[in-house]
Amino acid sequence: MADQDASLHPTMRFSDRVDDYVRYRPDYPPALLAWLQREHGVAAGWRVADVGAGTGISAKMFLDVGCRVTAVEPNAPMRDAATRWLAGYPLFDAIDGRADATGLAGASVDLVTVAQAFHWFDEAAARREFARILRPGGLAAIWWNSRRLGGSAFLEGYEALLKTFGTDYASVAERYPDDARMRDWFGAGFRGAASFAHGQALDFDALRGRLMSSSYVPQAGHPQHLPMLQALRELFDRCVERGTIDFAYDTRIFVGQLV
Repeated sequence: MADQDASLHPTMRFSDRVDDYVRYRPDYPPALLAWLQREHGVAAGWRVADVGAGTGISAKMFLDVGCRVTAVEPNAPMRDAATRWLAGYPLFDAIDGRADATGLAGASVDLVTVAQAFHWFDEAAARREFARILRPGGLAAIWWNSRRLGGSAFLEGYEALLKTFGTDYASVAERYPDDARMRDWFGAGFRGAASFAHGQALDFDALRGRLMSSSYVPQAGHPQHLPMLQALRELFDRCVERGTIDFAYDTRIFVGQLV
């Protein structure tokens, strides 16, 4: 799909990047789940709707502690990847749905989770739908890995690379909400926020795959694709230590009820 078409259809942006997404996208820090359990009572047996579930990275985290998880994902290749990966979990299922129309019954879940997808949603429509499917007193948890933009030569160089070669990097980056906007989204139901350090140690092949999993970088055949990979190689070679670079994140989470 052409970049201009993908920009009009966020649910399709990752269709041709699924393999890289599965292999190279980061998971989420164990401390995040521990915080949800300790501070907000999330426990085995909870019914979780993982909205914008992608390839199942966040769903697996809850399945591993005994939750029943329904992945709500409109992108068929990503949903199929999640279904294949998580086929061994009897408490998992996946459905074709969107943040504003999940297809789930009213008051049917204890927890709505959104990992790395909230910036693609119509925030008002998603809030109405999440409120509809949550049981009274149920929670919504929204989080994402926020790549650090500085603090090391690699991180600063990677940000410069994206600004140089990204097809619509600036417009995508601007979609991420700040803390104030997230608190406003929850309103009176806001219950807490936290941030956890996270990261990946990547060799060059993994770094290349991590780059190519992003929807805003040019793919093979685009005139900027090979120059971008050459720049990535040069950046890696300047910054590598003991065979890898440190791809650092801060994982930010916001939790509350939708009253």
